[in-house]
Amino acid sequence: MASKAIVETWVARYNASDAEGLAALDAPDAANHQVTQAPVQGRDLIRAMFAREFADMTCIPEAIHEAGDGSRWPDAELGGGGCLTGTAELF
Repeated sequence: MASKAIVETWVARYNASDAEGLAALDAPDAANHQVTQAPVQGRDLIRAMFAREFADMTCIPEAIHEAGDGSRWPDAELGGGGCLTGTAELF
């Protein structure tokens, strides 16, 4: 799957509150660090974190930038409108 398609899939699964589908996009030993929380490591902990956090959150990226084999959307702190959940980088 192309990197932009991975980001688009991530956004769609996030907005569908699909914690299982989101976790499936991560490597088994992946780490996820949400700015307001301590980092979590491992697919099971990432799945549990998203399952707890979905509530009323929606991810609406204004742009997805591709660079070589990676994609990201700009974070609001970096001057972009970004996604309400932060920055995605797939490098």
